[in-house]
Amino acid sequence: MPSKDIENAIRDIPDFPKKGIIFKDITPVLSDIHLLRKSIDLMVEPFMNQKIDVVVGIESRGFIFGTPIADKLNASFVPVRKPGKLPYKTEQISYELEYGTDSLEIHKDSIKEKQKILIVDDLLATGGTAEATCNLISKLKGNICGFVVLIELEFLEGRKKLNQYNVHSIVKY
Repeated sequence: MPSKDIENAIRDIPDFPKKGIIFKDITPVLSDIHLLRKSIDLMVEPFMNQKIDVVVGIESRGFIFGTPIADKLNASFVPVRKPGKLPYKTEQISYELEYGTDSLEIHKDSIKEKQKILIVDDLLATGGTAEATCNLISKLKGNICGFVVLIELEFLEGRKKLNQYNVHSIVKY
């Protein structure tokens, strides 16, 4: 299934959230049920025969795609969130940003050792958040089978941080 119609629906918002950034707005894809379904189908397709146990969605737009992908894979869904958003005991990891650090958390009991994990997000840019999520899952001894995103900004080379994983993207810029 070609993804040109999905790509055409994604709009550029200049200088958001700050000057010099061109934000890739996926809300037109989300508001069109046919494009939303097609996006989910294209994202899940490479992983249909891998017997995924858990789909991990990265806050916040990874939740949008992760939940229906988990349903299609007959897998559970686990959120990875910013600190202080999860109510139970968490595992946390800090990672470097361009200017400073950030952290992510996951419930300690959400992934069992050797479970097959698919990580989902809307966008792969520099790969910092993606790599941190992979490290967090590895701390819980999950077996990462793949990483899937709707959009990949290839010029930022985030895929290099994930080169040991099967990375799949629908729209590439």
